[in-house]
Amino acid sequence: MTSEQKMSRMALTAMVVGGMVGAGIFSLPRTFANATGPMGAVIAWIIAGTGMYMLARVFQALAERRPDIDAGVYAYAREGFGDYPGFLSAFGYWIGSCIGNVSYWVLIKSTLGAWFPVFGDGNTAVAIIVASVGIWLFHFLILRGVQQAAFINSIVTVAKVIPILVFIVLLFFAFKMDLFRFNLYGGDLTAGLFEQVRATMLVTVFVFIGIEGASVYSRYAKERKDVGWATIVGFIGVTCLMVLVTLLPYAALQRAEIAGMRQPSMAGVLESVVGPWGAVFVSVGLLVSVLGAYLAWALICAEVMFAAGKSKDMPKAFAKTNANGVPVVAMWVTSIIIQIIVITTYWSRDAFSLMLNLTSATTLIPYFLVAAYGLMIAKRGETYAVRPEERKRDLVLAGIAVAYTLFMIYAGGLKYILLAAILFAPGTVLYYIARREQGKPVFDKTSDWILFGVIVAAAVYGVYGLATGSISI
Repeated sequence: MTSEQKMSRMALTAMVVGGMVGAGIFSLPRTFANATGPMGAVIAWIIAGTGMYMLARVFQALAERRPDIDAGVYAYAREGFGDYPGFLSAFGYWIGSCIGNVSYWVLIKSTLGAWFPVFGDGNTAVAIIVASVGIWLFHFLILRGVQQAAFINSIVTVAKVIPILVFIVLLFFAFKMDLFRFNLYGGDLTAGLFEQVRATMLVTVFVFIGIEGASVYSRYAKERKDVGWATIVGFIGVTCLMVLVTLLPYAALQRAEIAGMRQPSMAGVLESVVGPWGAVFVSVGLLVSVLGAYLAWALICAEVMFAAGKSKDMPKAFAKTNANGVPVVAMWVTSIIIQIIVITTYWSRDAFSLMLNLTSATTLIPYFLVAAYGLMIAKRGETYAVRPEERKRDLVLAGIAVAYTLFMIYAGGLKYILLAAILFAPGTVLYYIARREQGKPVFDKTSDWILFGVIVAAAVYGVYGLATGSISI
């Protein structure tokens, strides 16, 4: 990797912002209004913001203390807990990112569906065909080179933040305190405040996914310390945007009205304030934003599989690159999986919500393992010969991050854990191939056999639930 190909501090920050500002932020008004009012929303953002900030600080600390570990998200889990948990972390992060990419295509087609009914809510036959064309256009763009794609992402990041800022400014001018007061505790919602907050938890995870964008690309950073800087600056900026996008609509419309809007609900909110041009303006911004986020996440998907192939946790074929330095096998497999999942959305009642929640559930597992690894090295004092005074601080940060990720997994509910297990169980075939290539036993620890058994049992129960209708998608 030559110095010309390295990414600057601003390019890494753009990867964080580009990864986080995607489909989620444009869907926040309706998603939150379905569950709670401003009070519940504020509590949810405090929990999510604190937890994710702690997680961001863990990523920052690990980037500085373990600069030898690249593609951090999955590699930290492997370092701390062994080969099979490391594989599960890589696979969970990868499959979660693939599902997240599908949600982008669903939202693009749902946005177009406001003007072209043939797209419906983003999961009609025509929508699926158009999304499929998009998947493969992006696939071949990325194969032309990661740096070219990262440059496009930096431009798109600027272009997509502008409509969000305009939305916030216009909603400030339309602020009605009496409406905000009426909506404060959810208006006519019957659920208690705790249940209201819990119902928003997976959404907050989804919109924060991408916080580790700079960590995944650590091997491209000009300076190692830029990874931590980009993570924190990107996190603070995007959090402010998301909180404002959630809260301001409550001062323009009744909660029930916002909850009844089609996605992307940000377009409907602005239309109600300024007229039809508002919906067009936000929709164009969304299309730019989501296509940019798709580019960032397709890159991240391939990068994680490439790193896992290189470290032999995935079949070695994933470590192959083309003449442009792009992990070509990882990219092909990623695009094929995204294509298959896009086709399955045809049978989903609310494809966008399903993809959003399933992405959060699968990604929380690697997040939990990263936080636990941060806690582990702080407790043992590993790497703390340098700057030992930071150890106590890092213990607190990692401890809160572990508690937060565990609470999020609980808040998401059993349904998404079972659906995630249905993906993890067959995914273990890739681990089997990788171990066979190295002439190693598939599982060399009793704990790995137990973990695999639990995943298979959960997957069987999940499939039974789908077959009998007790689990609906």
